[in-house]
Order: sequence, then structure tokens, then C-alpha cells
Amino acid sequence: MRVVRQMVAVCLAVMFMAPAASAQSNVIDRSALDKAVQERVSRDQADREAITTLLQRAEVRAVAGKAGISLDKAALAASTLQGDDLRQIAEQARQVDNQLAGGASTIVISTTTIIIVLLLVILIIAIAD
Repeated sequence: MRVVRQMVAVCLAVMFMAPAASAQSNVIDRSALDKAVQERVSRDQADREAITTLLQRAEVRAVAGKAGISLDKAALAASTLQGDDLRQIAEQARQVDNQLAGGASTIVISTTTIIIVLLLVILIIAIAD
């Protein structure tokens, strides 16, 4: 009977230790975690730079001036963006910047509309936070 109890105890111990042993294989080492954090910070900085670059363009300043939008407030609001909002607005900023840099000597209505909407979205998100 004593042998049976010992066998049951050993079996139970192994059953309880098996999940703990397998969980250890999913742990990320520190260097991989540091690399992931660094990539995220770099991506966020690049996104913010894309927005700032667009806001500094003369064409955007002219459109914002006509619409009565403060670019200083928009730039400040852009610096507080995070996550999906930051990525979406940065992608839109890159598209507008590429259209303007692609040799377009004038801003067409769609680009003007995108710029105004982009500036308004930045300000609305900043106010909501």
C-alpha cells in the first residue's frame, strides 16, 4: 500500500510539474524584449517625423492658414499620438507628402481636403485625450 501511495504521489507531482516546465519555454529573453521595444520606439519616432515633415511644408501651412487651423497646436497634438491613431495619421501624412513631393506644382482639391481632414483629426484626438 505504501508503494502505491508513493507511485500516486510521484505521478501527481509529475502531472503538476509538466505544465510549469512547458511554460518556461515561452519566456522571452531580455535581448529579444529590448529589441522589440527599440523597434516600436523607432517606428513611433519615424511616424511622428512623417507627420512633422508634412506640417512643415509650405503648401500645408498655406492650406492651414486659409482654414484657420493652428499648425503649432497640430504639431503639439501629433507629438501625443500613440498606437493605431499614430500609425494611421502617419500613413496619411506620408501619402500627402508623396503627392506633394511627386512633382505636383499645385494642390488639387483632394489633397487639400486630406490635409484639412488630417489636421482636424490630429486636433480632435488631442482634445479627446
